[in-house]
Amino acid sequence: MTHQKEKLSTFEIWILAMRPKTLPAAIGPVLVGAALAAGDQAFRFGPALAALLGALLLQIGSNLANDVFDFKKGMDTKERTGPLRVTQAGLLSPRQVLAGMWTIFALAGGVGLYLIWVGGWPILVVGILSILAAIAYTGGPFPLGYHGLGDVLVFIFFGPVATCGTYYVQAGYIGASAWWASVPMGFLITAILVVNNYRDLETDQKGGKRTLVVRLGPSGARGEYFLLLAASLAVPPLMWLSGNYSAWMLLPVLSLCLIRPLVRDMKTKKGVPLNATLAGTARFSLVFALLFAIGYLLDKFYFH
Repeated sequence: MTHQKEKLSTFEIWILAMRPKTLPAAIGPVLVGAALAAGDQAFRFGPALAALLGALLLQIGSNLANDVFDFKKGMDTKERTGPLRVTQAGLLSPRQVLAGMWTIFALAGGVGLYLIWVGGWPILVVGILSILAAIAYTGGPFPLGYHGLGDVLVFIFFGPVATCGTYYVQAGYIGASAWWASVPMGFLITAILVVNNYRDLETDQKGGKRTLVVRLGPSGARGEYFLLLAASLAVPPLMWLSGNYSAWMLLPVLSLCLIRPLVRDMKTKKGVPLNATLAGTARFSLVFALLFAIGYLLDKFYFH
């Protein structure tokens, strides 16, 4: 580990700790929320940008929290199959990572002050709950991720909170389309978590971490993953069938072509090879978000 530390600069170590490959999870819901506001003639660049920065900072803060709290709870061992954790690898001390976590959350709070000025007290409540959730996922006396509640937490904060929140700080209200969009976004980011926990199934079982994947078992976890992807793809057709949207809203269904290798991986792979599936699921969520955003804008500009 010492040799590895010597090869990396301090900047590179902190970038590693922040886990940039996880950031598409934060970008997708905000992108969709901003596009919906634009389609409804409510787009505001300042609040949209602040929502994106806030989401990215919260994701980074959560990553740092997971890094240090999993280490403190003895979950990150040499058997770990996921990407390198800097605390466990000895690249940074727990104190350094905690300091980094609080610094990131402080920056998120700074962005939040602007959003509170724009959107009022509801944003204050959402901001406080978001930071508490990021910490409580693996930290505190009752870490939610250790008791099978991580999936629900991720769905709520990456679905309705991120998507509808982004819309709200621009429009001042939450339109029906934002609620529609929040569901597939929440499902897809939850699917990323399922792959993560499915990869770590054996080590989590040994360490007593009772994620929903551990509780469901391998076949149940695969079923949850497939259901989340299918339910996400079902939302655009349901919107079209409601009669309130044109066929442009079917555009996200094109992302179906990315699913086949992900389904195959979940059926055949275990451990380290699932890191590629994790990245593929994140990529799928971002492509879906882009297609959803484009479809909604085309619907508004060419149908209404």
